[in-house]
Amino acid sequence: MDADMERWAGRLEALADQFEVPGASLAFWHGGEVHTRATGVLNTATGAPVHTDSLFQIGSITKVWTATQVMLLAEQGRITLDTRVVDVLPGFMVKDAQATASITLRHLLTHTAGIDGDLFLDTGRGDDCLARYVEACAGLEQTFPAGDSHSYGNSGFVIAGRVIEQLTGQIWDRALREQICEPLGLTHTVTLPEDVLRFGAAMGHGDDGRPAPAWGLPRSVGPAGLICARAADVVAFGRAHLTPGALLADPQAMRAPQVDLPNPYAGGRQWGIGWSLDEWDGHVVLSHTGDTIGQHAALWVLPDAGTVIAVLINGGHSVAFQHHLVSELMKELHQISVPGPLAPPAHPVDVDTDAFTGVYERAGSRIHVTSHGGRLRLRTEPTGILVGLAQPRTLELTPVDATTFVGRGHEESMWDAVVFESRPDGPSYLHYSGRATPKTG
Repeated sequence: MDADMERWAGRLEALADQFEVPGASLAFWHGGEVHTRATGVLNTATGAPVHTDSLFQIGSITKVWTATQVMLLAEQGRITLDTRVVDVLPGFMVKDAQATASITLRHLLTHTAGIDGDLFLDTGRGDDCLARYVEACAGLEQTFPAGDSHSYGNSGFVIAGRVIEQLTGQIWDRALREQICEPLGLTHTVTLPEDVLRFGAAMGHGDDGRPAPAWGLPRSVGPAGLICARAADVVAFGRAHLTPGALLADPQAMRAPQVDLPNPYAGGRQWGIGWSLDEWDGHVVLSHTGDTIGQHAALWVLPDAGTVIAVLINGGHSVAFQHHLVSELMKELHQISVPGPLAPPAHPVDVDTDAFTGVYERAGSRIHVTSHGGRLRLRTEPTGILVGLAQPRTLELTPVDATTFVGRGHEESMWDAVVFESRPDGPSYLHYSGRATPKTG
């Protein structure tokens, strides 16, 4: 079915208004062409309008680009996915000697390395920032042994970016341009603030609708989340994963399932190479989302339908906005129903909650789980560099089964799933927001 773009201009504006999104940019590939629409403002303080060529931070969608760079090097025979990081970066180490010796590129690209991997460390603006970041990883603890589970993290992709630098002899930003941006003809995709300034760029906004206290993250986390792009460029990148030879000779290799997710209710059931993998109405879906300081992005690729969708926004109720938008678009284009998030059961579930209370902690976040009247309450607190940038969040949890709960914050419409895991001969974990957070107290 063809897209009614006149109607979609109105729907984008209406959804942005409904979910208090200051500005949004939508692009999708369907029926042999790219469709683009934009609405709202880049910055509520200036009132500058969003255009379809405006740049937004795409955050962690960057990780799929970095994974693609590694796969390009693998196709050239320079490495394999099972190449150990220490074989490319002899100075690489984490705190655990066994993990240091065994972590592979596959572990990094599938979030199975087990390192406590949300180190947001500013190592400066110099071209050596990734090398200095990797040196600082020497103090990172293991959340679990390499390959033992899945826990989403940023540090692994910074390490992968440093591997790319070592193999190409170029800084990651330049390698990205030569490996991906130039071959695809991407004219509105950059990584450095001085390049972003050449375009109209979005400012992130807080929950109060005001501009965020800072614009971007440190350069040192570039390969994990620093690309800025227009929505059409993000779609062009997604399309390259549908077409053998556009970038990779075999893009399907990146969508081969690598690990089942311990919390399969947060947007994907499995993880591939860089991609989150899910299924909508029997259709395979590749996706990734990205969150920076008040900016949010989402990319969906449906290989059998040949459709690619990207939406970029700069604040508001991002998860609800993105879910409603992609649900409407998929229904219109393909009569595909997008599953909603896990919700409370129709009938109450009786669960002994005492074993789940306590403190869970990882780099960048401390989570308190307490019991109130027999019900669990979860409160997240940002730590380290994220203090003042990320906001605390409180969820009142409702049990779905013996180990799975759902909750949502005040005035939120979308439910988040929380899965508790207790290992008989090991630590207990809280699986939430893609991360495995160990119980520390």
